[in-house]
Amino acid sequence: MFKFQKGDQVLITSGKDKSKKGKIEKVIAFENKLVVAGINTYKRHRKATRSQAAGIYEISRPINISKIALICPKCSKPTRVGFSISGKVKVRICKKCQGTITVQKGE
Repeated sequence: MFKFQKGDQVLITSGKDKSKKGKIEKVIAFENKLVVAGINTYKRHRKATRSQAAGIYEISRPINISKIALICPKCSKPTRVGFSISGKVKVRICKKCQGTITVQKGE
């Protein structure tokens, strides 16, 4: 189980987008990176193809997980993520309020 999942609300802690909030769109676990909506955006000049017109498009690039903090849905504070085993289920917990962080279904 990875500490961050698609749909989690996160806070950017360093870089050009510091103190911005966003939702995780994609998790790239083997590179320890995430794509966050509206964060780390760059402009890309594209040629015309059969499926898209030519133009300048804004794309979101991946950001390293060391530059983000998860926002707990219970206490609404940036926090670290811990794990707890309850029965046969491993769940993510907030380190500040000790509340369980809901697992997103249907990635």
